[in-house]
Amino acid sequence: MEATTIVLPPSPAPPSRPSLPLLAATVPVAAGVVLWAVTGSLFALCFAALGPLMLLASFLDGIRTRRRDRRRGEAEADIAWRRADAELLDLQAAERAGMWRRNPDAAACLREQPLRGPEPPAADTPLVLGHGVRESGVRASGGDDDRARAFRERASRLEDAPVTVPIGRGVCVRAPEPIGAAVLRALIVQLCLRFAPSQLALLGDGLDELGLAELPHASSVRRSAFRVVVGAAADDTGDARISLCAPGTEPPDGVTAVLDCTDPTRARLRTPDGVQELVVEGVSLAQARAIAADSAARGEDATEPPERVALHELDAVPEGGTGLAAALGRSGRGDVVVDLVEDGPHAIVTGMTGTGKSELLVSWVTAMAGVYGPAHVNFVLADFKGGTAFDPLRELPQVAAVITDLDDEGARRGVESLTAELRRRERALAEAGVRDIRELPSLPRLVIVIDEFAALLQEHADLGAVFTDVAARGRALGMHLVLGTQRAAGVIRDALAANCPLRVSLRVADAADSRLVLGSDAAATVPGGPESRGLAFVRRPQDAEAVCARIALTSAADVRAASLRWATDERPRSPWLPALPERLALHDVSSTREGGRRHRQGLVLGVADEPDRQSQPVELLEPGRGLAVIGGSGSGKTSVLRLLAAQQPDAMTIPAPAESAWDAVQGLLAGADRPPLVLCDDLDLLAAAYPPEYAQEFISAWEQLVRAVPAVVTVSRTSSAVSRVVDGLPRRAVLRLAGKVEHLAAGGESDGFRRDRPAGRARIGGREVQLCWVEEGRRAADVRPGTPRWRPASTLSGVVTQAVRQVADLLRAAHPGHRVIGIGELLTDARASDAPVIVVADPEEWRMNWALTQRVRAEGELLIAAECPSELRQLAGVRTLPPFARVHAGRAWVTLQGSAPRRVLLPGAPD
Repeated sequence: MEATTIVLPPSPAPPSRPSLPLLAATVPVAAGVVLWAVTGSLFALCFAALGPLMLLASFLDGIRTRRRDRRRGEAEADIAWRRADAELLDLQAAERAGMWRRNPDAAACLREQPLRGPEPPAADTPLVLGHGVRESGVRASGGDDDRARAFRERASRLEDAPVTVPIGRGVCVRAPEPIGAAVLRALIVQLCLRFAPSQLALLGDGLDELGLAELPHASSVRRSAFRVVVGAAADDTGDARISLCAPGTEPPDGVTAVLDCTDPTRARLRTPDGVQELVVEGVSLAQARAIAADSAARGEDATEPPERVALHELDAVPEGGTGLAAALGRSGRGDVVVDLVEDGPHAIVTGMTGTGKSELLVSWVTAMAGVYGPAHVNFVLADFKGGTAFDPLRELPQVAAVITDLDDEGARRGVESLTAELRRRERALAEAGVRDIRELPSLPRLVIVIDEFAALLQEHADLGAVFTDVAARGRALGMHLVLGTQRAAGVIRDALAANCPLRVSLRVADAADSRLVLGSDAAATVPGGPESRGLAFVRRPQDAEAVCARIALTSAADVRAASLRWATDERPRSPWLPALPERLALHDVSSTREGGRRHRQGLVLGVADEPDRQSQPVELLEPGRGLAVIGGSGSGKTSVLRLLAAQQPDAMTIPAPAESAWDAVQGLLAGADRPPLVLCDDLDLLAAAYPPEYAQEFISAWEQLVRAVPAVVTVSRTSSAVSRVVDGLPRRAVLRLAGKVEHLAAGGESDGFRRDRPAGRARIGGREVQLCWVEEGRRAADVRPGTPRWRPASTLSGVVTQAVRQVADLLRAAHPGHRVIGIGELLTDARASDAPVIVVADPEEWRMNWALTQRVRAEGELLIAAECPSELRQLAGVRTLPPFARVHAGRAWVTLQGSAPRRVLLPGAPD
C-alpha cells in the first residue's frame, strides 16, 4: 500500500493579553480638572473619576474575552485530533486488510480461497509466519508537541498485521513436538492453499505423520514446480524446506528464519534483520486431513503429466471400433485418447519451433497405424519444414504417399489430387447406394497429415481452397485433415477452423493463438525450456477445458512393430498417379492407340497430367488446328516439330534460309498446293534475319497464313511483332523459359513457372504435358524453292549495279554470245550488230540516260542488283516489295517489259 500522509492540527495559539486604554482614560480626568478650574464646582471633579473607571472596565472585559478564545481554540483542536485519530484508524485498517489479502495465512485462505497467479512460488515469495507489529506506511506531518510526537509514534506501528519472511531456503520451527507440528502444518497448508499443485510440490518422509500426505501437492512430480521439503529431514533436493527442530537445537544450514514457539500462540521470530515477537497459528492433525480431503474433493490437479513417456508405455486402444481412436500421450489422470473420427473429423495442431510438434504428429500416426491396418486407414503425409520429419513413417504399410517441400511440383500435384480423391469417393458411395463411409467398410479412411501448413500456403496460396473443400465434405467421405502449424492466427481461415473441432496445442508465444485454438491462455503460459517440450493441451469437443498431457515419444522400434503387424497386408494405392516421366517415346504412347497408327482425331503431342481428376490423358493436336510452341534454348521446341513431322509425313517445314522461307510463305499465301500442316522452327529468329520492311511484311504474311493453314510455330520469346502470330494460333505450349517474366509474357500461369522444367515438359491449357520424343531422321518435306540463275530473255538487257567492271566480266564469261557494254559505248558505237546486247552501268548513269532506261524497261529486261534496292522503285517503277534477296551474294531482281520483279542469281554467285 502506498504511504499516506496525515496532516496533524497545529497546537492552539494562546490568546494575547488585552491592552489598557491609557490615553482614553486620561481624557475625562483632564476635562474634569479643567471644568473644576473654570467653574470651581466640586461636581466637576466627579467627571474626572470616569477615566479610572473606564480603564478598570476595559481590563476586566479583555480578561473575559481571552478566556473565551482559549476555550474555543482548545475545542477546535480536539475536533481536529479526533478527526486525525479516525483517519489513522481507517488508513491502518485498510492497510492491514490489504496486507492480509496479499499475504493470507491458513485461516484467511480457508475463509476465502486466494486467487492463484500463473507463476509458481520463488525464493522471494513471502510466507506468513503469524501476526504482530509491522511498520506502517501511514505518515504524519505537522505538529511538534508531545501529542503530535505520540501520534506519529502510534501511526508508524501497525498492530495485528501479517508478519512475513521470504521463503528463501526455508524456515525452521523450534518448539516441542505437538506445538511445532501444529505450526508447521499451518505453514504448509497456507502454501498449498495459495499455490496450485502444478506450482508447488511437497517432499519429505514425514508428510503422512503430519496429515499432509493426502494434499494434491504431495504427489506433484512436475519438474517446473517449486519443491518444498517438509519435516526434520535434511534433504537438499528441494528448493526450500520447512523444518521442525527441538528447542535449543541448531537450525539447518542455509535457513535464515527461525521461529521459536514458547506456547501454542506466542512465538519469537529471529532473522538477520532482528528479533520480533508475534502470534502464530496452528493446525491440528484432524484439521490438516480435512483440508487435504476437501482439496481432493474440489478436483485439484493432483498429479501432473509425467516428464517423459514412450509410446509403447501407453495402454493399448481396444480394436474393432469404426473410428480412429489412438492414445496420444499421458496426463496426470491417465492416458489421453483421441478419436479423429468421433472427436474430429479434422484436427489442428499448433506449437512453436522446438516444442515437439513433428514428434506429436509422428506419434499420432504411429499410434493409429498400430491399431488399424491398411484396409481401415491410409495416410498421406506432407512435410513442409525440410522434408525429413516423416521419414521414419515411410515403412508403414498404411502410408500411401509422402510429399515434401523439396519437390515443389510433386507437392502441388499431391494437393490438387485431393479434389479428385473427393470425387472418387463420392462415386464409390453413390455406386454402393450409401451416404456415409461407415456403411462402406471396403473403402478405407484417408488421413492427410500436414506439418507446417502455413509454409504450404505460403508457397501455394491457391491450394487453401482445396483443404477448405476437403474439410467441408470429408466427414462422410472418410477424409480427415491433421493440420500442423506454428500459429493458427492468420493461417487457418474461419471456414476451415470451423470444421476442425479437435485441437492440440503445444507451447505458443502469443496468448491470442492459444485462445483461438483452445479457448484459453493455457498454451501461452507454459514455461520455456527443455521440460516443456512435448507438453501439450488437448481439447476435444466434449471437454470443458483443455487437458494437459505429455505427448508420447515414438522410437524406431515402435514404428517397426506397427509395420510388422500389417506386413502381409497389401499397400494402399496412392491417391494420385505417378509423376510424368521426363522422357516419353512416341511409340510408348501411340502403341496403345490403334496399333501405333495416327489417330483419326489428331496427332499425338504427349501425355497430360490432370491431378485434380486423377487422369493422364493423351494430348492431341486436333486436325485443322494450329499450335504455338514457346521455349528457350534446349527446352525441346525443335523436337515438337520432329514429333509432328514423324506422324504427318506430308507436312511442310518452312526452310531456315531467309530467301527460301520468304518464297515458301509467299507460295503458301498464293494458294498453290497447301499442305495439311505447316511447321516453322524459331519464327522469331527467322523474322529477325530480315531488314525491318521485310520483317514486317514477313510477319504480316504469317498472320494471314495461320488463319488459312494449320500451322505449328516455335518461338524463343513473344516479341511485339511475333506475338501477333502467336495470338492468331488457337493453342500454345509454354516450355522452359529463362525467367518468370518471360513465362508470364508467353501466356503462362504464375504458378506454372518452373526454372528446372525438363526438356519437353510444357504447359498447355493450364495442364502439365510431357511431349513425346522421336529419334532424328524422319523429317517433313523441307521445301526450298531454289533461286534460278539469270539468263537473258531479250535482245536488250540492262544491268544496274555498283560493281560495273566485275559484273561485266562475269557476264562476258557466262554469256559469250552477248555484247556486254556500257552506256557510253552503246551511245557512241554506230556499228550494227545482230548479237544481243547487255548494258552494264551504275545507277547514276542509268538516271542520266533516262531515255535508254525507258527503252530497256519497255522493250527488254532490266536487272537490278540486290545492293541497289532503291533503284528498283526509281528505275524500274516497282511499287511493291520485291522477293527478299541477300546482299553481296550475287542476287538481283529482274523485270521483263514491266512485269513483277523476280529474284535471280548473277553469274558466279553461290546457290
